[in-house]
Amino acid sequence: MPFDFDAAVQAPFRMQPGLRRIGAGVAHLTPLAPGSRHQREKLAVLSAFAPQALLVRAGFDAAPATAALAAHAAAEHPQAWAWDGRRATALHLGTAVDGDGNVVQTAPGQFGLGDEVARCLRGLPPGWRLAALLSLAFAEDFAIVDARDGTIPWLAVTLPSHWAPETKVGRHFAEVHAPVADSTMLLKASAGLVQLISGGGESSDGAPPRWERFVWTVTDHPRLHAHPERVAHPRWQDTPVERAWFRSERQTFIALPALAQAVFTIEVAVTPLAEVAADAQRAARLHAAIASMSDAVLAYRGLAEVREPLLGWLEGQAAVPSSAPSAESAASTVSPASASSATPPAQART
Repeated sequence: MPFDFDAAVQAPFRMQPGLRRIGAGVAHLTPLAPGSRHQREKLAVLSAFAPQALLVRAGFDAAPATAALAAHAAAEHPQAWAWDGRRATALHLGTAVDGDGNVVQTAPGQFGLGDEVARCLRGLPPGWRLAALLSLAFAEDFAIVDARDGTIPWLAVTLPSHWAPETKVGRHFAEVHAPVADSTMLLKASAGLVQLISGGGESSDGAPPRWERFVWTVTDHPRLHAHPERVAHPRWQDTPVERAWFRSERQTFIALPALAQAVFTIEVAVTPLAEVAADAQRAARLHAAIASMSDAVLAYRGLAEVREPLLGWLEGQAAVPSSAPSAESAASTVSPASASSATPPAQART
């Protein structure tokens, strides 16, 4: 399920939870093709910066939740992932991890990537190898939200968006979002949000409701991996706004009611802004959203110094006529989640 631009980019811009239900048949996870951009960047991070990506609060046992995630992945994408309760196999990577952390190459040298993946996994502590294999097999990063105390005790985040995972582990969900500009509504909703995403409520079929939300920004940083220690400063000095990037996230929550937990998934995408704004209607939506951002939000997102040139460029793009989609193509872009959403489109983005 891709990032939903029309639901995400709204004016006036507001910071709020912005959850909506995921439609039936829409997946949480996105399998990666061997050698894909996400996979190469994740492999580099796990090989060089694992202590900043794989984090757990002392004393927390993540094994039940990671096993549940492995089972979910196998049910959702059996062509890409297998799980028998003891061994997890990334079928496209030719690599498996046993319950004791033993790494097995099921297809050594497959596409030249199997060896690299196995070498990376063997360089990690055994207890992290299942999480790392999940990270390399799917586009998403993962975190566990514990509904019993509202904390985030475990993270496997290789592609952070200008934040440091090592500063968030073990902290309360509301505390993690406290530095976010204009986050009053988000903070007030945090307690109820944690209960909701971990399975507080049932859908018509008796299963926990499934939720997603969207996040976006404009950035001068082209890589998926945007840990603040590896982002050039000062920002924007070498990047004109027409060569900027549109960074988006689709976030979902896999409820684990039996554990009073949820697995939080984060799928990052980075697209040239010029490509996104080539559509005049989308350029106009971006212009309206950015124009309505408060000074605090602009500063938090690193956009304060480029607000005026960015708005000027988007205004020019919005004036360029774009052909309206045909009825057939428009119908094909209506997502199941949009059609079945039980909540209004999200406006808030962190």
